[in-house]
Amino acid sequence: MLLESSPAEQQMSPSAPRFSPIDLQRRTVRPIGVYALRGLASDGDRLLALDSTRGHLVQVDCLNDNTIVLNPHHVQEFVDAKGLALWEQQLWFVRESQVFWCTLSDFTPNLFLTLPYEADGVAVWQSTVYVVSQKAGYILVFDRTTGKRITQFPAPGVGIENLTVTEEELWICDDIERSVYCMDRATGEVQFSILTPYDCPSAIAFHTTGQLSGQVTGQVTGQASGQVTGQSGDRILYASYAEEEFYIRDNPNDPDNFRELTSRHRTFIHPVHFRYYPDQRYALSNGYLVELSYAEEISPLEGAPTLTNVEWRIALPTETHRQKVLHVEPVGLPFTEEIQEGQRVAVFQLDKLSGKGGGLFGWKALLEVRAIKYRLTPRQVEKLPPLPTGFQEQYLSDNDDLAMDSPAIRRAAREAIGTETNLLRKILKIRNYVYDRMAYGMKPYIDTPDVALERGIGSCGEYVGILLALARLNGIACRTVGRYKCPADPNQRGVPLQPDYNHVWIEFFVPGFGWLPMESNVDDVAEGGPYPTRFFMGLPWFHAEIGKGISFEKIKAADKPDDISLGDLSINHIRFTILEELPPPS
Repeated sequence: MLLESSPAEQQMSPSAPRFSPIDLQRRTVRPIGVYALRGLASDGDRLLALDSTRGHLVQVDCLNDNTIVLNPHHVQEFVDAKGLALWEQQLWFVRESQVFWCTLSDFTPNLFLTLPYEADGVAVWQSTVYVVSQKAGYILVFDRTTGKRITQFPAPGVGIENLTVTEEELWICDDIERSVYCMDRATGEVQFSILTPYDCPSAIAFHTTGQLSGQVTGQVTGQASGQVTGQSGDRILYASYAEEEFYIRDNPNDPDNFRELTSRHRTFIHPVHFRYYPDQRYALSNGYLVELSYAEEISPLEGAPTLTNVEWRIALPTETHRQKVLHVEPVGLPFTEEIQEGQRVAVFQLDKLSGKGGGLFGWKALLEVRAIKYRLTPRQVEKLPPLPTGFQEQYLSDNDDLAMDSPAIRRAAREAIGTETNLLRKILKIRNYVYDRMAYGMKPYIDTPDVALERGIGSCGEYVGILLALARLNGIACRTVGRYKCPADPNQRGVPLQPDYNHVWIEFFVPGFGWLPMESNVDDVAEGGPYPTRFFMGLPWFHAEIGKGISFEKIKAADKPDDISLGDLSINHIRFTILEELPPPS
């Protein structure tokens, strides 16, 4: 297969397109004519996928998306089926509460067993069959020969899960958790987990890359140890995604409403990169090269006073395990850089800021951002050293209008944890307590935690205020982190994207280990729970970390009135541009 045009062809047709080398590790596979993929399997040479909507079992070429239907005469038997597993010549899948197998030469299903509840996925290794069920809440383990149940493991997430298995590990994807878990297949213990680059993963499978005459670039991951290799013929962990997406379509039959909102199936397959760092207890997964700019447009409200000798401070992106700052440059006006509590800050000097003036200033940064997920268990935090010097005053006190002296907040702090003493269990119970009592709603201003908790509706900033107050009253050091989220669609590359609003979350401190992230309101997805833990000790790739534990933006001037705010003086402009997907972490 020629992946580039030959010199002779280029000479004959100067305008002929030139093809870049294929990088399977970053190529999205889009099978043709499929609707909702809910099963993946590989025999080492072929990648198979199950279209649950049409009942098509398809063979997919990861190089060019070519799609072959393998069961044209047994389609109805596979409609609404889920999960896919291959062992020797047996193909396994589930439908409703039943588990089936068939052969690759005869797709007539054979019933293996019937469960008292709906099954969601199946995996097979030698004489062992693994079946996962969201309704049961377990991964059930059966003997392949007798059908007898051997044991069961608690399912690691709260959503619909699918399985694949290797010699030592059981791998599970969860659509609500947006996660892939690596479990010891003998004990069911979760070794680590990773966040997927897209929402709603529906199936996973390891697939061996083909020999492509040296044209494949990039590195290939796929081992539980996190080792990275770079040869074709290694394994790629593929995940499929299936959901309905809304879009605007033209309707020429309706002259009064020419455009209308409708939905369509969206399904595809993409590699999951990962590297696990066991000594530091975190795993990195897919990431992107992103350009982020933040600028203030001077646009004072009517009646705003004239300010002189203005110092305008804007925090800069932070260097972390998951975020690398490659370059920062000014926008509009130059700035000097200072370090404030370990954080980089851009400082702009303006001679005069008048009510009739204008201008633009800010910064632009080039970032590498990846998903990160920490793995720390309650047992590992039973005996902790004391907090570092200064943490009591800085991260346990009411230094941000948190209403920590109010009776309502003090009562909530006691109720949230009950008799729990373990730090990890306490912070998780606090989070769930807040989720049980709050619903998300945007507001133009932020109330104090006592008011927001009484009202029961709050923005991300009000969620953060309540979480900070309850955690600090229970002796857990924590701080605010933010500031923006990139619109989470990696397919929109090279196009300027504007976030709808800013965003904040928190970090809590584990003595002897460090700061761990926790989302404010995003995991509050179901009334009364169970709540996912995807962003508890984890962040997806699209979060931009700016100014940890400090104010994002401040102005100072000798003639500045106390009651004037940044919003009275300027309009901010935030823009993300996704440039490319990063190679696997190395």
